[in-house]
Amino acid sequence: MSDLFASSEASSSRLSGASTFDASPFESVPTFADVEPADGQRWTTWPAITPSERGPLPWPAWVVTSAGALDTELGILKTGKEADVFLLERAVPDDPAQRTLLAAKRYRDTDHSSFHRSGVYTEGRSTRNTRDTRALAKKSDHGRAVAALQWSFAEFDALCRMWELGAPVPYPVQVNGTELLMEFIGDASGVAAPRLAAVRSDRDDLADLYDQIVDLMRIFAAAGFAHGDLSAYNLLLHDGRVRVIDLPQIVDIIANPRGLDLLHRDCVNICDWFTRRRVERDAEELFAELLAASYA
Repeated sequence: MSDLFASSEASSSRLSGASTFDASPFESVPTFADVEPADGQRWTTWPAITPSERGPLPWPAWVVTSAGALDTELGILKTGKEADVFLLERAVPDDPAQRTLLAAKRYRDTDHSSFHRSGVYTEGRSTRNTRDTRALAKKSDHGRAVAALQWSFAEFDALCRMWELGAPVPYPVQVNGTELLMEFIGDASGVAAPRLAAVRSDRDDLADLYDQIVDLMRIFAAAGFAHGDLSAYNLLLHDGRVRVIDLPQIVDIIANPRGLDLLHRDCVNICDWFTRRRVERDAEELFAELLAASYA
């Protein structure tokens, strides 16, 4: 016992010596106080959300998870019926390796939304909280807030599921209330990829794009879903590949009474668009193919 106490006393004596510890290397370690968010900036919201509100593992290497990152608003990308999409930079100051561009989709409550057909898409969906169910039915203030939350979480869940199935959707980074952050589809300077509707291609290129769209529709159908609002305006073309966006209204084609009708409408929208560009495609043939995939 005496040896043990002697050893402890010796250690204490070494630690108390001012000349044995050089604190100078630690004096330059940056702290949060060294940087303050400017106008149009905020601290990253990543640390504040629960793991279930973050995208599927493994996270892509470009996802910035540092608590020292700042989110900077860079402008608006798109206005929509139920939400607006903004360009956001998430970056750690003075660390160029930790910088990424994100699309921030922010849902409005039903008082400020011009989307009036939501009931068509939400039939067959369940609400876990009975208070929320009653509030939605009564269209109370709480119900309108719940509706906006439902849309953001529905799109996040749909993106997660389709990403894991290999569909060409933007990677869902996180959802935080009515804000959904996802992969920005565009270049490093912040120029967004064009919508299919704006693309001018020859017939061979269009035929290839059609085949890509059928492939992604088949992935949806095999999982039991239809996009529900598919058109040349929510398909992007980036580096020769088609990417599909705007998934809040994704439809379970069995649980939703209008599911098959909405799947058929997706087929008509796509085939009509290509046919008008002299790439003739049969919507009924496509619908039959996707229906078969959904029951495989």
